[in-house]
Amino acid sequence: MSLLTRYMLKQNLFLMLLILGIGTAVYLLTDLFEKLDDFLEAGLGFYTVAMFFICKLPLIVSQILPAVFLLSCTVQLCVMSRNKELVALQAGGVSFVSLARFIVYMGLFWAVIQLGFSQFLGVMGDVESRRIWNEEVQGETAANTTVRDIWFIEDEYIINLGVAHLNDETAEGVTILRVLEQGDTIKEVIKAQRVSIQPEGWVLTSVLRTEPGSYVESTIPKLVLPIQQKLGVFKTVSANADLNKLALWELGAAIDRLKSSGSNVEALQTAYQQKIAYATAVLVMGLVALMLLTWRDSLYINISVGLVLTFVFYALFTWFGALGERGYINPVLGAWFANILFAAGTLGRVLWYTRSRVKKTSSMTLSGSTAT
Repeated sequence: MSLLTRYMLKQNLFLMLLILGIGTAVYLLTDLFEKLDDFLEAGLGFYTVAMFFICKLPLIVSQILPAVFLLSCTVQLCVMSRNKELVALQAGGVSFVSLARFIVYMGLFWAVIQLGFSQFLGVMGDVESRRIWNEEVQGETAANTTVRDIWFIEDEYIINLGVAHLNDETAEGVTILRVLEQGDTIKEVIKAQRVSIQPEGWVLTSVLRTEPGSYVESTIPKLVLPIQQKLGVFKTVSANADLNKLALWELGAAIDRLKSSGSNVEALQTAYQQKIAYATAVLVMGLVALMLLTWRDSLYINISVGLVLTFVFYALFTWFGALGERGYINPVLGAWFANILFAAGTLGRVLWYTRSRVKKTSSMTLSGSTAT
């Protein structure tokens, strides 16, 4: 590792930790003031309140990391420019490309950190903080998640659940259509008041079986069907579920299972892609800082413009993500549109600036040679 790399690495780490600490403190103080009355009414002690916010720390870090990286790179580059360090580097034969390469490497490093915090520590911490909030503050027990009107397909069965209790793995108001292998003829219609998911399959009670061809009906108290679908997976698509709170691998498994059962998975696919795209946004924010340096070297102007661009990025990221979740556009495009737009714009500007500097340097060298 060269002396220059160590110097810039030390600067970047110092600024990242400083800005990250300030940003996290502001976030926590704001959250504390919003929830202070609830904590006091619940009569919670200092330990419980402290644990609540400690559990939220990894998720907070992962959320603000792209903006923090943008600010730290902007401050670092502008300070180097103001101190004439960039001029000295250029005079010493260090090109702007080398500087850009360092920012890209640091962006990749912090992108991996963001992904780790959000998908490992962030998910575990968020689960615990929500448990503390629901049980300790609001006095709620682990509520039984209920979802209405679920449709899915498994093998020869088309299944509709009127009311599904996901935690209990039970449902009420069950209608099952059994179709032939060709899928164009209904062999029988099975209706049950209640179903319980057991290891041996679905256990239906108070069953009414109808054969559409002959209109023959039969009533039986209990019926076991070889259906293996678990209801817990539908927590990912319940009305109150926050898809971003699932870990990446859990979301991928849910997508595979729901897709194989015939369910709509656009929302899940978009959320899955957004997790990776948001980590990549750290690298994109580094490119934005480089672009700002090619435009101005004023610290205050670049920070102001950088914050505005950050808000624009978050708005596009959220808006197009929502379009992808609703199926209006491809889920991959919805998740990655903001990254693609900003990366294309910033890379185009940086490459143009680098090329123009190379041409200018070559012209000056050629002119000096001619004069000699």
